[in-house]
Amino acid sequence: MTYTHIGILAVIAVVLIDLFGFRTKLVTRRVFWVSYVIIFVFQLLTNGVLTGFRIVRYSGDAIVGSSTPLDSPPPFLGDGRVIFAPVEDLFFGFALVLLTLVMWVWLGRIGVQRTPNAGPPRWRK
Repeated sequence: MTYTHIGILAVIAVVLIDLFGFRTKLVTRRVFWVSYVIIFVFQLLTNGVLTGFRIVRYSGDAIVGSSTPLDSPPPFLGDGRVIFAPVEDLFFGFALVLLTLVMWVWLGRIGVQRTPNAGPPRWRK
C-alpha cells in the first residue's frame, strides 16, 4: 500500500465514522467547512516549511508525484505537490482534524466533561 492509498482510506474511514459511526454528521455542516478552511491554510504553511526545507522527504514510489534529488528542493506546485508537500498530506490532515472534532462532539453529547469546567483536577479534592 502506498501513502496515497492509505491517505484515501483514512479520509473514507473517518467520513464513515462521522456519518454512520458516531453520527455527528460534521461534514454536512457549514461551520465545519468554514473552520476547516482556517486549519487548511496553516496545514499548507506547516507542510510547506517541513518539505520545502527538506526536513521531511518522501519516496517517489509512495506518493502521486516523484521524489526529488537530495541537492534540489521539491517543486512548489505540480508533480503531485501543493506548496512543496505531497497532496496526500492534505488527506491525512483532513482525516486527523475531522476525527478529532467528531470525538470532541460525541464525547460532549454523552456528557463526558468536567464539572466544574475549571480548577484543579477532581482527584486533588
